[in-house]
Parts: sequence; C-alpha cells; structure tokens
Amino acid sequence: MKRNKQLPLTETVYYILLSLLEPRHGYLIMQRVEELSEGQVRMAAGTLYGALDNLVKLHFIKPVPEQEGRRKVYLITQEGKDMLRLDQERMQSLLTITDQLLREDEHEEV
Repeated sequence: MKRNKQLPLTETVYYILLSLLEPRHGYLIMQRVEELSEGQVRMAAGTLYGALDNLVKLHFIKPVPEQEGRRKVYLITQEGKDMLRLDQERMQSLLTITDQLLREDEHEEV
C-alpha cells in the first residue's frame, strides 16, 4: 500500500468524516461524533470549526447550500470518502498483522 501523507487520520477527523456521510451543521456533527464514538470523543466548538476549515481546504468535505437559517452545512466529498477507505484499509492491515503475531506468540508460549 502506497503511503499517503494525510494518513493516518486522527480519531476526531475520522469521526467527523463519518458523520458527514449525511449533510450536517456543526452542532449535529458534534452530536453524531459523540454518538459514533460511544461518548469517547467530545469536541469543543472551536476544535470542530478548526477541523472543518482544514477539511474543506483538503477537499475532504464541502459546504452545501442551506435553505433556512445561517448555519453552515457540510457534506463529505468523494475524496473524503476515499481517505476514509484508505485509512480503514490501513487499520485493517495493522489488525491483521497484530492478530497473526499474537497468535504466533501464543503458540510459542505453549
């Protein structure tokens, strides 16, 4: 697997991207991230909006027109989905290698 300089994604960024598989504004993103992480990841508004600005610059997410109100709504882009998939594959590879080595180690101890 060729290395991508954007990988690994931070846990927070990973959850933000997952939360934006559907259009959401900031507060809903924070709620969804907390839900997806089972309460393990909680973000302050400043942290979230800094991350959103960065993800827009990287073209991982894009703002979408909001019909009502002044809330900025975001949605993941194809590039963002591709990054999620690449990071998923990276993590799966790590898990596979770890599992193999732990199994080998268990057999050696017997």
